[in-house]
Amino acid sequence: MAGEPQADCLFCKIVAGSVPATVVRETATTVAFRDINPQAPTHVLVIPKAHYPDASTLAAEAPQLAADVLRTAGEVAADDKVDDTGYRIVFNTGAGAGQTVFHAHAHVLGGRGLEWPPG
Repeated sequence: MAGEPQADCLFCKIVAGSVPATVVRETATTVAFRDINPQAPTHVLVIPKAHYPDASTLAAEAPQLAADVLRTAGEVAADDKVDDTGYRIVFNTGAGAGQTVFHAHAHVLGGRGLEWPPG
């Protein structure tokens, strides 16, 4: 069920503290941690503490929580000092878009040139 922790979800386990992560910021509703396979000097994942399978479901069912994720992403960019030079926030939604963990999450990427179009 959306919003409830899922026993088989890696990110739910990070929220619970049973899987380690390099946490860079935590709020009452979000956790931000370094990606284990960074694609840029700044590559941080921002997740809601509540489980939603993707960004679309998160936005539809918990719009304030989606806003919290975006706010935290901006704070992470400021913490990593990429807010002035530019950064990208990416939500991969669905396997065809590259989503591999089905817990909504934003990638905050910065610290290098980011080409367009991506991928």
